[in-house]
Amino acid sequence: MSMPEMPKWYSDNGEIVSCTEKIKVMTENMTELYQAAQDAFEDALLMGCGEAQLREYLHRLIDGVENPYRKS
Repeated sequence: MSMPEMPKWYSDNGEIVSCTEKIKVMTENMTELYQAAQDAFEDALLMGCGEAQLREYLHRLIDGVENPYRKS
C-alpha cells in the first residue's frame, strides 16, 4: 500500500482550508510523517518485530497525539 491520496482539508466548523500555502505545508508534513513511519516500520521488521504488533502500536501512537490548541 502506498501513501493515501491527500484529502480536502476542513476546519472543525466545516469550512474548507483553501489557502495554497497551508495546503502545501499539510502535504509536506503528511509526506514526511508517512516516510518516517514507513522507515520505522521497515527497520522494526528487519529487526524481527511482528507486523501485527507494529501496526497496532502505530495506531496507538497516532491516537495518542494531543491537541494543544483545544479550547477548554
